[in-house]
Amino acid sequence: MKKLFLLILLYPFICSSQTFYENMVFDDLNREFIYYLPNNYDFSEKIPVLFNFHGGGGYAQNFIESNDMRPIADTAQFIAVYPQGAVDYNGADPGTEPSTSWLHKAPTTHNDIYFIEAIIDTLKTLYNIDEERVYACGYSEGGIFTYELACRLNYKFAAIASVSGSMFTESYRQDYGFGPCSPLHPTAVMLIPGTSDANFHSNYNGFEPYYLSASDITNYWSTFNNTDVQPIIINVPNINQNDGSTVERNIWLNGDGCVEVLELKVINGGHDWP
Repeated sequence: MKKLFLLILLYPFICSSQTFYENMVFDDLNREFIYYLPNNYDFSEKIPVLFNFHGGGGYAQNFIESNDMRPIADTAQFIAVYPQGAVDYNGADPGTEPSTSWLHKAPTTHNDIYFIEAIIDTLKTLYNIDEERVYACGYSEGGIFTYELACRLNYKFAAIASVSGSMFTESYRQDYGFGPCSPLHPTAVMLIPGTSDANFHSNYNGFEPYYLSASDITNYWSTFNNTDVQPIIINVPNINQNDGSTVERNIWLNGDGCVEVLELKVINGGHDWP
């Protein structure tokens, strides 16, 4: 396991809203992450952690603005973490700015899996982290990355949620050098795909030989978790009549360890964070 890092403990900028900006040197790169400590946090109580991953080319600060978990963190009492992807020069189109990617394009030895583990280990030194309740959600490439965490850092994560981001096929995982998806424990999974998502890496029907379809993903995780074979299907009330989409809730119950697999199928939805 490649895990060489030097944590630079800077006294972080702390605003009244408990938002912290941190730097660390990991694998010889200066890396950044933002986290939010909920108001009225009791240091004597164990606290869960929720990671939030921006899309490819995105930035953590911008993702907070579009996916602000801080009000929910205050009421539900968890630490919300927003890591920043490293610059990916290989993934940039000619003449464009380099990407800020979680899954750098080959050829590369870059691996963010253990950067995320390093953040967890850092937070453990600062707070009373509930290590059985560490979660991840992400958008687009950030959603693809959450599946990688469930596959390759499963011993750290209890559950993941992916929005508008698919999961690698096993053959493509081998091409990337990741090895097979190898979860170690029952893992709750939620996916929020749009049926009209035109991006090849998040197409509802998949994109062979690279990315799985939504049905392939739910089949993989429901089988691994030993859930009910057939999902319960519920039409979610359409509270916005003007966006042209509706939502169907598909839930596979009674998995080992009481976990579930949940798909919120956004019919006519695009490449969006709903």
